[in-house]
Amino acid sequence: MTLQIVLNVIIAIMWMFLTETYTFVSFLSGYIMGILLLFLLRRFIPDTFYFKRVWKIIKLVFLFIKELLIANWDILKWVYKPKKDYKPGIFALPTELKSNWEITILTSLISLTPGTLSVAVSEGNSVIYIHAMDIDTNETAIEAIKTTFEQAIMEVTR
Repeated sequence: MTLQIVLNVIIAIMWMFLTETYTFVSFLSGYIMGILLLFLLRRFIPDTFYFKRVWKIIKLVFLFIKELLIANWDILKWVYKPKKDYKPGIFALPTELKSNWEITILTSLISLTPGTLSVAVSEGNSVIYIHAMDIDTNETAIEAIKTTFEQAIMEVTR
């Protein structure tokens, strides 16, 4: 992946020299040309096409923003609700993520989302303990995190 990024930057710089315009727009158009060239020549490059992973990272960021907005809206409704009937609790999230990097990303995304907080990680990185402000059932909370954040992180890192 690193080789492809370096090649793409070199292609963009060469494009700037060939067009003899040294502006950001010229660099950007050369970078886009580089992406297209690398896509066309992807079978000759040993690693998978790097822009797929970049696209998945962008999707993960937008997923986090969406979940952040939804969680903020839920917290706002709970704060201004006259009758406080939410059920806080701690639940165990069994995770398929293995590396420390993946676990760190997941726990950070969980903690940055209002209403949830990563409390602890088990010894073998197989279970994450999470405090949530309102839990109907543990299964729905676990399924919500597994289908959103955990799945998106696995797409990015694997």
